[in-house]
Amino acid sequence: MPSVTLPSPASAATNPAARLWIRNPLAVFTANSLDASGGLVISNGVITEVLAAGQQPSAPCSQTFDAGSHVLLPGLINTHHHFYQTLTRAWGPVANAPLFPWLQNLYPVWARLTPKDLELAATVALAELLLSGCTTAADHHYLFPAGLEDAIDIEVAAVRRLGMRATLTRGSMTLGTDDGGLPPQSTVQDPDVVLADSGRLVSEYHERGEDAAIQIALAPCSPFSVTKEIMAESAALAERLDVRLHTHLAETLDEEDFCRERFGLRTVDYLDSVGWLTDRTWLGHGIHFSDAEIARLGAAGTAVAHCPTSNMRLASGTARVLELEDAGVPVGLGVDGSASNDASNMILEARQALYLQRLRYGADVPVERALGWATRGSAAVLGRKGLGQLAPGMQADLALFKLDDLRFSGSHDPIAALLLCAADRADRVMVGGQWRVVDGRIPGLDIPALIAEHSTAARRLVNG
Repeated sequence: MPSVTLPSPASAATNPAARLWIRNPLAVFTANSLDASGGLVISNGVITEVLAAGQQPSAPCSQTFDAGSHVLLPGLINTHHHFYQTLTRAWGPVANAPLFPWLQNLYPVWARLTPKDLELAATVALAELLLSGCTTAADHHYLFPAGLEDAIDIEVAAVRRLGMRATLTRGSMTLGTDDGGLPPQSTVQDPDVVLADSGRLVSEYHERGEDAAIQIALAPCSPFSVTKEIMAESAALAERLDVRLHTHLAETLDEEDFCRERFGLRTVDYLDSVGWLTDRTWLGHGIHFSDAEIARLGAAGTAVAHCPTSNMRLASGTARVLELEDAGVPVGLGVDGSASNDASNMILEARQALYLQRLRYGADVPVERALGWATRGSAAVLGRKGLGQLAPGMQADLALFKLDDLRFSGSHDPIAALLLCAADRADRVMVGGQWRVVDGRIPGLDIPALIAEHSTAARRLVNG
């Protein structure tokens, strides 16, 4: 079977220096108090003007896009994913399992990952995200079996080919079954190898500045798969290199029991003991916190990636998102791995977050608040001050949705319709002033060929 041809970053490009007016959208969510009903002016990859109804650009624009049939949003931002898991979606043996048995059945399968598998898996995950209106994605990759030592390098290449932004986290597992951990020994790495590779990746790929496309973070996997030593050493290295920290925490009650039994600590005490209770850290899931722990997280500025679909799929629990935010905890959304979601769709994740939090707090949780978690909130979680809002000086990362499908017929409020009527695909997506999705397609990406090759790899992986 032929290899999949991926688009080059220039395949959908417009002249980056040209002034583009995205004109008179049907509706706009800016993630702030600005009125953008007249549209946006974009130049050099940045939003330069936000126009109210009836306003004109301050100077002529060489290009105009009529957005009269589009709902305009900041590009959606995914704060927690595992790209490689697109190869093990809806696998029968774990379709009805909670987290720990789910992991124990999947670890041996994932240990067979090859570089080509990961390239295909990452491409599928990124393409699916992009088509859902997502412009920036954080991936937590912690599996480095023999032959896959360059996993993050493979992901960097995939992100660049699709022209997206990403925070790629150099994960690790250092506590195997022989020492009381959950993962098999074949998936465990030596701490010195982990730290050396972490430093290499930051040196080689980490970009700084508001227009950064690739950033690297350090991400020991979870309390039940890494030692306290690698957690502490990763925190020290992250501070020295000035990069962020990521891990799973407080996802299940099983994990809480593990922390008490192994460390004699609850999860937040454990986090504090290894130097992670800081504003450099964001946590995947963050479900099982007490009132006092929520207050401590807020005081430290430690962020949480809320993963509603995965939390429901594995019956892990419901994060206390409104209370976390009220305490000062930055909260964003994550689709989580595509073996526990089992999709990579950010606009649908915002819908799930809205409904799950309404179930907990009541029907008056606004649609706009859920969209805020997927945009401005997620940008704060990743420390990306130039993303997540439509405002002058922000990066021109945009998602535009049409409401012309049957599901939207009879809808009245375009912003509410996106979530309540279950929008699942963007019509146009822009990253840094460049169109990456046009008419619901990724220019240059042969989706049928990608599906065929990815599906073949998925069957081979689970069959051994």
